[in-house]
Amino acid sequence: MSHSDSSKSGAATPMPQRKGFAALELDMRLIGMIGALLVIWVVFATFTDGRFLTPRNMFNLTIQTASVAIMATGMVFVIVTRHIDLSVGSLLGVTSALMAMLQTRYLPDLVGLGSPLVWIIAILCGIAFGTAIGAFQGWLVGYLTIPSFIVTLGGLLVWRNVGWRMTDGQTIGPLDPTFQIFGGINGTMGEMWSWIIGIALTVLALVMLVQSRRTKASHGFPVKPLWAEAAVAAIFTAAIVGFVWVLNTYQVPTARLSRQFEARGEVMPEGLEQGYGIPISVLLLIGIAIVMTIIARRTRLGRYIFATGGNPDAAELSGINTKLLTVKVFAIMGALCAISAVVASARLTNHTNDIGTLDELRVIAAAVIGGTALAGGMGTIYGAILGALIMQSLQSGMAMVGVDAPDQNIVVGVVLVLAVFVDIIYRRRAGL
Repeated sequence: MSHSDSSKSGAATPMPQRKGFAALELDMRLIGMIGALLVIWVVFATFTDGRFLTPRNMFNLTIQTASVAIMATGMVFVIVTRHIDLSVGSLLGVTSALMAMLQTRYLPDLVGLGSPLVWIIAILCGIAFGTAIGAFQGWLVGYLTIPSFIVTLGGLLVWRNVGWRMTDGQTIGPLDPTFQIFGGINGTMGEMWSWIIGIALTVLALVMLVQSRRTKASHGFPVKPLWAEAAVAAIFTAAIVGFVWVLNTYQVPTARLSRQFEARGEVMPEGLEQGYGIPISVLLLIGIAIVMTIIARRTRLGRYIFATGGNPDAAELSGINTKLLTVKVFAIMGALCAISAVVASARLTNHTNDIGTLDELRVIAAAVIGGTALAGGMGTIYGAILGALIMQSLQSGMAMVGVDAPDQNIVVGVVLVLAVFVDIIYRRRAGL
């Protein structure tokens, strides 16, 4: 049978040209980032006598990363389309202010104090407000052709101070108790549900691997050897199971557990121990990451975003409405800023006027460190999340070691420049 006949028959074609580690077809940039993260963890664990790698610190690290990581997934789309958004920190602040005012001053009078509608309406209004602001900024960029740098720089100044006017510069709180569970500290899934979620994510990952292999085989494309597929599946499974195990290992303090039983009118069993499990804020991040990855890889919108970033002129000539696409991308960014505002303000249990300050730099840095090309056309959602985790690991580790805040910012700035430099070298060698 000829090669063309084999392709037509749809038979899976092994990949004899790649052997050993190369047969796994792993993203080498991703491997490099994971390696850098592990080095950071080991170094800080050494300087903190192992305290950095305790379940407690890993739990706190995931909570601290969630807000920036959620916005970083949207920043990937913005940068891929050759734009920038400097207003994300201020947009987080103004949506946080709106939701805090609704919860504490307006909605209790309308729907009743303690009503479950309070936090639901507040979040929906916050997301709608963030989406509208993002779409407006996208309209200024796409239809009025004002550079995104200028539009969002103006937004950085405008929205921060609009939020200040909403609250008269005051800290607003405490926020609705149910709303606070989205911060992670007061809201976790517990051990049993965390394992259920972990198993579900593992099954989802394995199904996607099998589906990807079948799709390649059905179109006659070469596929990995079965041992390589099994190795990749084992890596995914180990990562998910290990993640859940670490979070479940962090135990809820006995006094806090006792108060929870008392609040329900129950008596805590003697010697009971219970792990925190996956924070709800991290579960929210995982859900957003899955949705954004599907949009990027499986939808027309995602294809248009990457096509426009690769060559805007060719995309427009091919019939893509690049102006409307810009509005959509910035609208998505605005919605994600509002969701991040929910996570950030819920973690603090209050709205403060400095919430989200300098988050625009952290978000952009996370996306760039994660491999998103500033020239446009290239970027991954998982890379941006990993970039956010690297940034937060650096800051948390330096804080634990006792490095002063100015020195922390110096280190982060140096790391950002080095990350871009390494990315440039990688692209040159790869011919990208």
